Amino acid sequence: MRDTRESRLLLVLLVSIAFALITMDIRGGDNSPLNGPREAAASFFGPVEEGVAGAVDPFANAIAAVRESGERHDRISELERENAELRQELGSEAHRESRIAQLDELLRTAGAGRYGIVGAQVIAVGAGQGFSWTVTIDAGSEDGIAKDMTVLNGDGLVGRVTTVARGTSTVLLANDPGFTVGTRLEDSEELGFATGRGDNTLDVQLLNQRAEVAEGDRMVTFGSADNKPFVPGVPVGEVVSVERSNGDLTRTVQVRPYVEFTQLDLVGVVVEPPRDNPRDSVLPERPEDVEQRAAREEAEGEEGGAEAGEDTGPVDEFPEPDGLAPPPDEDGGDGGEGGDAGDGAQDGGEGQDGEPDFGALAPGRDRFDPASRS
Repeated sequence: MRDTRESRLLLVLLVSIAFALITMDIRGGDNSPLNGPREAAASFFGPVEEGVAGAVDPFANAIAAVRESGERHDRISELERENAELRQELGSEAHRESRIAQLDELLRTAGAGRYGIVGAQVIAVGAGQGFSWTVTIDAGSEDGIAKDMTVLNGDGLVGRVTTVARGTSTVLLANDPGFTVGTRLEDSEELGFATGRGDNTLDVQLLNQRAEVAEGDRMVTFGSADNKPFVPGVPVGEVVSVERSNGDLTRTVQVRPYVEFTQLDLVGVVVEPPRDNPRDSVLPERPEDVEQRAAREEAEGEEGGAEAGEDTGPVDEFPEPDGLAPPPDEDGGDGGEGGDAGDGAQDGGEGQDGEPDFGALAPGRDRFDPASRS
């Protein structure tokens, strides 16, 4: 179209009409006078649009597929690589060794306390009960788990069972602010109550305000009636801070738990309590005790080696029986010289002083007499 006066006037007229129609449509709302023409246009052009789209889509999809094939191939390769890395990580030697070490420690702790346990694995961590510090384990009622059972690992107290399903259970961790357990100091036997703080420390209220306690003192569980929810003797932690006594009825100390609550994997649920209170036998050895034991074993090994290396002189591998000696050599002459041989034997039976030599014949016996058995 040529740019003329008439074309410009036509363009202005069309724009004015479009603006007027838009204004009428907006002001009319749901009752717009353009609803009828709009529906008629949609009925007419709808089939046309579907036909055009059906004809064009195969070509458009082919072009898009060619364009995206490289990106999809790269994405698939990346996912395969990540999957291989995950399989390698899960099956790595380090992971297996870690699981074996955890299992060994768990069995050692259970054996030291004579606890009958059911092993389980932590499969979920989170707010299983509101905003509590909880974990979910893959053992439930079908495995003999019940509510209010003690949960431990190779390091010590983990928590207690709060909810039990058929194949899973929820465990409230000992560092939860709503968790409380009775405790007993290792040597002084002072009793108290440990409460979680939501972090990696516990507050312990000792019942004796004059209790003698110092940093490094260790605590175990005191135990509950019928061993629920806690069995006795499970290691809890070490004292890291002692508050000064202000005349209160109790004394407060802070304890660092043995268990790392953010690194839980294998745990054990105590399904059979010990017959006797294990007291402090489940507590781990102190570093100084380990050093002393190693030094003692080394010293004993050196003493044993020194004794084994002492010179005891040559040992006769074939000793003669007591009271016997090898017989004297005899001349193997002919029969005519038998008497001389007998005389020589008789002479050999006596020494220079006429006394019998070692190994001489018994009195009244002749060398050539036949032997008899008594």
